Amino acid sequence: MKTYSMDLRERVMRAYDQKVGTQEHIAELFGVSSRWIKKLLKRRRESGGIGPLPHGGGWTPKFSGSKLEQLKVWVEQDSDATLQELLDRSGVEGSIMAVHRALERLGCSRKKSRSTRPSKIGPT
Repeated sequence: MKTYSMDLRERVMRAYDQKVGTQEHIAELFGVSSRWIKKLLKRRRESGGIGPLPHGGGWTPKFSGSKLEQLKVWVEQDSDATLQELLDRSGVEGSIMAVHRALERLGCSRKKSRSTRPSKIGPT
């Protein structure tokens, strides 16, 4: 979900400070929820600012830096290796999905090409 702009935040706070109406009425005017206005008022009261909170972060990737480069080398050397084999060889505590996401970041395709031509028989 995208954060609301500073312009909207300032206009909502200005309307609240000028006592244009209740929080529910102001929420209706600006197309936001009354709960959001309450949270914004609380943030202004506690920290003095109304800006959006910073992004909370997320998980750090299991394969990064030298481990990611080593994974790329292994894929180039043995393109038929399975994700589980690459994970076992790396010694990283993770899942095969971690290997898959690392290969996506590297732009490596794991899709195998067919060794035979597709059948020329059409649908019946």
